[in-house]
Amino acid sequence: MLNKPITTLLLLALLPILLGAQPCREVIGYYPGWKWPKRNYLVNPQSIQYHRYTTINYAFFEPLPDGRVIPFDGYADKTILLGEIRSNAPAGYKHRRIPGNPAYHDRKTSLVYQAHQHGVKVALSIGGWTLTENFPAIAASEEKRQRFASSCAELVQLYGIDGIDIDWEYPGYAPNNGSPADKRNFTLLLRELRNALDALEPRVGKKLWLSAAFGVAPVRMENIEWDEVVPLLDHINLMTYDFYGGNYWQTNHHAPLYAPREGLDGYDLHSVVQRLRNQYGVPSEKITIGIAFYGRSIKTKGNPGLHVATEKVPDTRTFDEGNGAPQFYTILAKQHLFYYHWDQEAQAPYLKSREPLNTFVSFEDENSVARKGRYIIQHNLGGAIIWDITGDYLETHPGSGVVAMTPLAKALSDALCGKWYFEEDFNPVSIFTHRRQVTLPPCPIHVHCYTSPPRVFAVAEPHLTKKEKRKLKRKQKRQRKKQTRRKYFYG
Repeated sequence: MLNKPITTLLLLALLPILLGAQPCREVIGYYPGWKWPKRNYLVNPQSIQYHRYTTINYAFFEPLPDGRVIPFDGYADKTILLGEIRSNAPAGYKHRRIPGNPAYHDRKTSLVYQAHQHGVKVALSIGGWTLTENFPAIAASEEKRQRFASSCAELVQLYGIDGIDIDWEYPGYAPNNGSPADKRNFTLLLRELRNALDALEPRVGKKLWLSAAFGVAPVRMENIEWDEVVPLLDHINLMTYDFYGGNYWQTNHHAPLYAPREGLDGYDLHSVVQRLRNQYGVPSEKITIGIAFYGRSIKTKGNPGLHVATEKVPDTRTFDEGNGAPQFYTILAKQHLFYYHWDQEAQAPYLKSREPLNTFVSFEDENSVARKGRYIIQHNLGGAIIWDITGDYLETHPGSGVVAMTPLAKALSDALCGKWYFEEDFNPVSIFTHRRQVTLPPCPIHVHCYTSPPRVFAVAEPHLTKKEKRKLKRKQKRQRKKQTRRKYFYG
């Protein structure tokens, strides 16, 4: 009889090890359903590295004009949330934009089942940039607010998920049908939804959470009734990225931790957090900062650099995905075209292109992500959100379909748990000699693996004399003529 309690206690103690230790603060990873097929379905419910997150926000479902909420992609959303579709599904079921029927799915292959097996929560994110235009009309009508809340509650029950995330971009934003009335109506919508989730909790037997994503420009923050909204939410998800994009007149960091030397006042993570806490009284423990697993490119008028004039267009030729906003794995694949630099003031990396390109890239690497993790601890914040988790899934080699590592998510997790070594005095020239080497995971059978290279970028821009630069330029020109296509290990 004594053995059972001892065995149970032992299993409970070993559970974090068996499942993989999770981050020491909240790490909410957004998983966009439309990216499921990319790279031969590399990031799927079976391959997701659940131990890197505490919650997966599945993005996005669409709010209809009448207040109902439905899948954006009938096939992907049903398959991911309910599991692979069985052969007993009726004709036409596969692609219909309906929430779905669990009887037609293999539950154990679903995101929800897999996440819960690893102790990770799943929430449904509604809206997003392209699906936000119906929010103003829904929030303005009591009938539609009630229908919206009821629809969300039904989806929570159907999928067995743990909460709802609202991504309205943005209350009061006129191009997306917004008006000044949104400020009050946003509060009313969240209150209706909070009440519906609270009423559902006894039935599902668990706490259901509610979060929302917020724009961080001062004008966006002014359109929120913070004193009434904050008590309704479990997390305040800050979109602390895209401060500067591919259409700005000057190059700058799109997700700096601190204010860069030049730029708009308040357009950095630290300023946003301070404003939210000091001006609006938002408790630190509810704040989750945004971390971008993608970059922003922009073409420069002359030689690329930080704070130089631009053509106000992204480099869509070098980075054809996302309109010049490359994922982290794509930036690594193009690393041979760039020099790496680090901005000590902003605590952010950036890339300057080699000739003949005139391209600047702002992005996040392990060093900047780890510093944001440390910032969370230092300022007692609730945690971080990631947009989006697919950005740092690196393959054993391009096209293998086998996940090798998730370096940005690992850096965040390590920093939150005090396991990251910070090199405070590094510079762009020495960073690669100081950067830790990585040991590759075992090579899967029948999969070719490359030998271990330095982590991330292979070269920083050298400091050369004019004579040395001319010599290097001639050498590079000769190399380009005879260069064959190279293969790169993304890690």
